[in-house]
Amino acid sequence: MRIGLPSADKLQGGSLKALAVTVLLGVFMFQLLRTVGLRAFSMASETYTSGTHSAAFVTCPNDTVAKDLARGIVEKKLAACVNIVPAITSVYEWQGKIEEDNEVLLMIKTRSSKVPALAEYVRSNHPYEVAEVISLPIDQGNPPYLKWIGNVVPE
Repeated sequence: MRIGLPSADKLQGGSLKALAVTVLLGVFMFQLLRTVGLRAFSMASETYTSGTHSAAFVTCPNDTVAKDLARGIVEKKLAACVNIVPAITSVYEWQGKIEEDNEVLLMIKTRSSKVPALAEYVRSNHPYEVAEVISLPIDQGNPPYLKWIGNVVPE
């Protein structure tokens, strides 16, 4: 049994074309597969425990309140980053009536252990009678970004 490529005289026209296409695809795909593999290894080598960090959400009545809360949250190291999402519409039930209001959304990235302190800060500084503060644990993400959250927000 011989292992290797057959000689050119044994290949038919279609077989030769198929071999040429296979070799060319292999050469071009190598760099792509290498890049994907290196990225996967890089992501796998950074360790993150699911749920260590959370994304919290707070609605505000206007930009001024949103910016004041966001700045205070970051200054007090309750979060690494607060995104201010303008012009959302909220539909909700309040005191037996269906309400619809224009609001501003804060998207807050923090340590899960900081959510209670974050909620207390928002309750103390928010104009709403019942301020929305909800959080979801972060299961996965870009490892360097998750590491940055951990570096900015102390335990």
